[in-house]
Amino acid sequence: MSEQNLTPQTDTKTQSATSPLRCLTGAVISGGMAYAVYSLMIAIATNFATKPIHSINPLVVKISSAVRTLVVGVVALGSGIFGIVAIGLLALGVQLLVQELTKQKSSEN
Repeated sequence: MSEQNLTPQTDTKTQSATSPLRCLTGAVISGGMAYAVYSLMIAIATNFATKPIHSINPLVVKISSAVRTLVVGVVALGSGIFGIVAIGLLALGVQLLVQELTKQKSSEN
């Protein structure tokens, strides 16, 4: 009744070293995606604003307004997340660069 773990365990721990260049590259990619998603959000919001809801049923108006708000909000959240990631990666790159420079100066003395 006692079964052993039949799935083979793979211990492949290949971690690449973090460098300021990798952080800067990731920040540029994330910033570009944030800008793209922000542009998409503006296009969606403009499209929703130019096409009003044509209904006399108050339930339909409320539901469609909620869905429009939800769609724009989710896209804005994605844009904000990518922007925060870009700022964080940029700050990490600066921190790593400062650490490398201070380590080199302390080893020279």
